[in-house]
Amino acid sequence: MADWSREAGTRRPTTDRRATGSAASLTTRIRTVAGVLATLALALGVPAPAAGEASAVEVEPLPPLGVLGANFNENLDRLNERELRAARASWVRGFYTLPEADTVPPAQSDTLLAVRAAHDAGFRTVLSLKFPLADSSFPRPGSTEMAAELARLDRVLPLVFDTVDVVTIGNEPFIESIPAERDERLNEFYETVARHVIDRRSELCGAGCATHLYMGALNRLDLPRNRTPAVERFLAFVRETPEIEGVDLHPHVADQARIQDFLDYTLPRLRPEQTFLVTEFSLVWYWQQHMTDRVPAAFAQRYGYAPDTQVWQVIDEAIERPFPSHKWNDLLSQSPWFEAKKHLLRDEMERFRSTGRLAVATYGFNQIPSMTTRWSATKPPWLLNSVFADLTVQPSGQGRSTPGYAWIDDFRRLQ
Repeated sequence: MADWSREAGTRRPTTDRRATGSAASLTTRIRTVAGVLATLALALGVPAPAAGEASAVEVEPLPPLGVLGANFNENLDRLNERELRAARASWVRGFYTLPEADTVPPAQSDTLLAVRAAHDAGFRTVLSLKFPLADSSFPRPGSTEMAAELARLDRVLPLVFDTVDVVTIGNEPFIESIPAERDERLNEFYETVARHVIDRRSELCGAGCATHLYMGALNRLDLPRNRTPAVERFLAFVRETPEIEGVDLHPHVADQARIQDFLDYTLPRLRPEQTFLVTEFSLVWYWQQHMTDRVPAAFAQRYGYAPDTQVWQVIDEAIERPFPSHKWNDLLSQSPWFEAKKHLLRDEMERFRSTGRLAVATYGFNQIPSMTTRWSATKPPWLLNSVFADLTVQPSGQGRSTPGYAWIDDFRRLQ
């Protein structure tokens, strides 16, 4: 479960509250008007308006906040409030895998409990709804299988609406699916799910709902082969559905310049007033190209490694026996391929914010067990992205992990 112990003297984050003050005041007015109408209706003996009747004005669109938050993926239960406060983070993001609802009652889900605890502690939240269908076909609209999928959603959504700030419908649809079905079958499934979520938000959340809806996320749009008719239809649905406020992007790339390709492709395909999320981004495929490099000569000499030792082998040792922070920092700072990219967060947030349409971006915050399991020279080195290196570096004490090299200072400055 999450560690929500408070440090003395900490305050709830207020980074973006002023920017959203007008929206908050409008929400308050909507709630007040709705309450007055309901009271008058009761007094006059006439039915009050149904919660879903004013769906077009239920949610004030999320403005382009330009926020950088903390991403936890499937490990929202590993949230540590002290680490979030140390990084000055005010937003957190993770995903919920829908089949979990069949084995763990949603009200007892570690993920959903953690996201609600984050909300109660004053953080704002993004939750992606993940439909893992890489090993099974998409349920067809109107089928018994689709009815079961939507019934599962209905057990989750009451715990999410008006608590989670942003719900992304889908995690990575064009990865979490059978390759041969990444066509109109994918579109039909996600459009059916999205319409159901929209309807349920109207029914459950009513006027002034605090939950915003996005679709996503799209991957590897820097590669022309991935700009398929199904992706075009996906973006057209986002554009043509008033209740959807934008799209989520996951630019994990081998060349930092290719991140611009995501923006150049998607933004012209959205409504001008729509915003976008970037709930994951990294240079993981660039890092991977250097896992079989020799470690820096000065590092090998200082720490007693053979000159032909490869980077992945030293990381393997850190996974088995976490390093002191100075040793981990030396490995990365003395590696030119990493040192040259240590301002990735600064540079990419400047890129995203320059569009004037970024709602929220989030960056990998903690190393998680799946990053280190079966470590090898060819395993994607996601663990190099993390703001806190809690699996490869010895803890700092004071109830929190040690920040990894490079990311923490820029993360703080960007708040």
